[in-house]
Amino acid sequence: MIWNKPKECMSRDEIENLQSARLVKQVSRVYHNVPYYREKMQEVGIEPGDIKGIEDISKLPFTTYEDLNKTYPFGLAAVPKSELVRVHASSGTTGKPKVAAYTRRDIDIWAECVARCLSMIGITRDDVLQVGYGYGLFTGGLGAHYGAEKLGALVVPMSTGNTQKLVTMMIDLQATAIACTPSYLLHVGETLEKENLLDKINLKYAICGAEPWTNEMRDQIEKKLNIKAHDIYGLTEICGPGVAADCEHHKGLHIWEDHFLPEIIDPATGNPLNSGECGELVITTLTKEGMPLIRYRTKDLTTIEKDTCECGRTMARIQRFKGRTDDMLIIRGVNVFPSQVEAALLTIDGTTPHYFMVVDRVDNEDTLEVQVEVEERFFSDEMSALEALSAKIKQTLRTAIGLNAKIKLVEPNTLVHSEGKTKHVVDNRKLY
Repeated sequence: MIWNKPKECMSRDEIENLQSARLVKQVSRVYHNVPYYREKMQEVGIEPGDIKGIEDISKLPFTTYEDLNKTYPFGLAAVPKSELVRVHASSGTTGKPKVAAYTRRDIDIWAECVARCLSMIGITRDDVLQVGYGYGLFTGGLGAHYGAEKLGALVVPMSTGNTQKLVTMMIDLQATAIACTPSYLLHVGETLEKENLLDKINLKYAICGAEPWTNEMRDQIEKKLNIKAHDIYGLTEICGPGVAADCEHHKGLHIWEDHFLPEIIDPATGNPLNSGECGELVITTLTKEGMPLIRYRTKDLTTIEKDTCECGRTMARIQRFKGRTDDMLIIRGVNVFPSQVEAALLTIDGTTPHYFMVVDRVDNEDTLEVQVEVEERFFSDEMSALEALSAKIKQTLRTAIGLNAKIKLVEPNTLVHSEGKTKHVVDNRKLY
């Protein structure tokens, strides 16, 4: 179902004309209302009149996390504090959280964007959506909540922290959809399976985000729960979940270009890349009032396609993220992303999506250990079966990432199964 067909199915010319008009207006707003942005633009010799449309976007300076840190908490606000109605925040790399401030209109647009995402995967006013994201400063819970209410669905605001109660309510209320992280959904599935309750649920859809996940992980979720699982993307700095989501064809996540102007750049040079080339996603908020961001570097690595999707939507599609510029590991000169390891592991029968990578440096040489949870049956069989599986994983990873890794197989529930974002890597090398 297409929630807002006039907007979601505009022609490419209509999209770009709307983006140009909104970009010109937004640049003028931040120049005249945000001293920090005015100074940044003056440093590169740019005034609002120099920006005629989206073709001039590269003239504008980037915004980075460092800018958010310098202006914490309200230095990038474009309206008086009296016009702000909400703040959300996520963790920052140096202790200060990344704060986003919203006007009432910002909240309404956010709900509209999430409603589009939910409608895209098939959720209607007849569905019961269980929200398994955290509420509070984290954007996931309230983002999914208000989007579902905008759609007219019945919302069950479970949050995280009590999986047993979530499972009970899922069955009692016959929830048809759930919004949560993919790793938590797998944990829920394992709980249902362990308690022989899989035949008691009425789930049809899942919309998962807040952490990277692979197509292989999606397949495992869909198979275990007999549902359709979809990806939703967002980040606190931009608005939260609802920036983009994938439709039933799973050929990328439709980004709502009437509100967000996406670019793909070379993360090393900052130069723009062509459609289909992998680089860093940069987003400009075209309609945000409270704390608009100009050319914000997300650090997420992806590609973008602008052809019309089979679903009928014309909004550009960003592909599944390869990783982040800040979680890429360089091990013995090889670029390695955790998502590559996950995808490789899930091609092997008997493994699970629960893994942990330990990077170290021994005698001036980088080492990689991959700890993998495998099915219980391997620990009840002869040692030869465990050794054969370990050898297969080692070879598969070597093919996938180009490195030899030490493999450590562990029993189910040995590694941390997080209800929020799951940490998959520890780097002990102290390189910085």
